[in-house]
Amino acid sequence: MPEKPGAWLMATAKHRATDLFRRRKTLERKYEELGRDVEREQGDTDLDTAIDEDFGDDLLGLIFMACHPILSKDARVALTLRVLGGLTTEEIARGFLVPVSSIAQRIVRAKRTLTEAHVRFEVPDGPERVARLASVLEVIYLIFNEGYSATAGEDWVRPGLCDEALRLGRILAELTPTEPEVHGLVALMEIHASRLGARVGPAGEPVLLLDQDRARWDRLLIHRGLAALERAQKLGGATGAYTLQAAIAACHARAPTAAETDWLRIVALYDAVAQLAHSPVVELNRAVAVGMAFGPAAGLDLVDALVPEPSLKAYHLLPAVRGDLLRKLGRFEEARTEFERAASLTENVVERELMQRRATECTAERMAG
Repeated sequence: MPEKPGAWLMATAKHRATDLFRRRKTLERKYEELGRDVEREQGDTDLDTAIDEDFGDDLLGLIFMACHPILSKDARVALTLRVLGGLTTEEIARGFLVPVSSIAQRIVRAKRTLTEAHVRFEVPDGPERVARLASVLEVIYLIFNEGYSATAGEDWVRPGLCDEALRLGRILAELTPTEPEVHGLVALMEIHASRLGARVGPAGEPVLLLDQDRARWDRLLIHRGLAALERAQKLGGATGAYTLQAAIAACHARAPTAAETDWLRIVALYDAVAQLAHSPVVELNRAVAVGMAFGPAAGLDLVDALVPEPSLKAYHLLPAVRGDLLRKLGRFEEARTEFERAASLTENVVERELMQRRATECTAERMAG
């Protein structure tokens, strides 16, 4: 309970009113943007009514509509992120690990397809809503990820994007209470969001997971995340991709200190994720866990196997992870080279400074040795 419930309620009400006003303005702008690309057969008034009655949130309703089955899965996600999620083409490209030009083409083709098909922008229900759910979840997760680790600019995190993704996820969980992966995604975002305050130091510098002051983690968000994870598991979704990732996040949340993290369980969970949704990024994350559970040499073997992967060629976290493992093995000169490469690949100013600082530390450690 807050110390002054009355004052807390008033402040919350004011913030809610401000949010509603902002979303209404955003909706009006998005209507104008969509109107230039898609021929709508329903009037704005009917559309507003349908959204309010069925979803309770304008932006979430529009995201569902943009995830139309006439588009490929990748096109739905790219279009929704660009037009409704507010992400740039560069940010979306980073999420997909593909060139910016490819994302731009997807968005253009998606708009053209919707226009030529005279798609009705209407609120889906029943089986059609379920069919679009996977794309909606992916959109929300990518928005959260961009807030949790900004692609470019001078900010290490963008809490506003995390807050918006969390808000949409919570609303979606209320609307689809029997969908386990919705609760799994909410659990994953809640637990990750609990660390936001500890991810940035006093001077705005990034603080990596194992170095964070766990006393600064938001216990309320962790509690909410663990509760959502339990709901997902009780609904039979223990093997869903988002629920498995939430279980990994829960291992960190439950560990009192970094040294007490159950890395063996995390490796097992990543094995399950890799079987369900295999990707180079999942394999890279698994390599980190293997390095923590079985030693840096074991992790490095897995990372080295990923070096030829085309989709990771410009992915800065590959050399960053490789540099960290080499550093732990005392191979400081090789580690320095990897950190410098990671610095050259990232477009985030703060992250670049972090990689450059780690490269400098490797030089000092080599000289000291």
